[in-house]
Amino acid sequence: MTKLMRRNRTLSGRRIAVLAADGFEKVELAVPSAALRAAGATVEIVSLRRGRIRGVNLHEPAGRVHVTKTLDDANPADYDALFVPGGFINPDLLRQSSAARAFVRAFDEAGKPIVTLCHGPWLLASADLLRGRTLTSWPGIRDDVVHAGGVWLDPKSWRTETSSRAVVHRISRRSRARSRSCSPIRPRRRRGSRSPGRPIHSTTSRRRPSCP
Repeated sequence: MTKLMRRNRTLSGRRIAVLAADGFEKVELAVPSAALRAAGATVEIVSLRRGRIRGVNLHEPAGRVHVTKTLDDANPADYDALFVPGGFINPDLLRQSSAARAFVRAFDEAGKPIVTLCHGPWLLASADLLRGRTLTSWPGIRDDVVHAGGVWLDPKSWRTETSSRAVVHRISRRSRARSRSCSPIRPRRRRGSRSPGRPIHSTTSRRRPSCP
């Protein structure tokens, strides 16, 4: 799959912001980020603080990744898309940050693709981006999605591929159509507008989930 992405280079010239904090699920950040880079994108890790943030493998500590920019330094206008990995600690920390909430809102207002994994929609719920949209997520946050105004779908009802391929596919297509690789959060229609903006997407793998 990686060789195919390198050959296609579908994201050449694109800059992707990966918004993460301590407690991110390591595989959910590392594998999609590698796939995005293999497809030609420039990937930058944006976080709450400088230095290196700690990942996890389920409940166990995992390796660290270097933070490219903090939220104070990162400008949403400099990026073509946003990716929020999962883990149950990472999005819980991000959703408590007003800067993180404002960061994701800026992508939505600009009509840029937003992709999440696992518990990632927690941040979108706190940023009030789920109202009137349909999505899937880790089943444990179903109630949070519904209470935030979203329509939650069981991930088992969607045919999905590996998370990394889904992320690359959705960002490169930049369309509102459904695909086999991930399930869309359908954009809400704003009052007075003729057509909705670009969708947010949440991907879920049929393989063993990483999040507990």
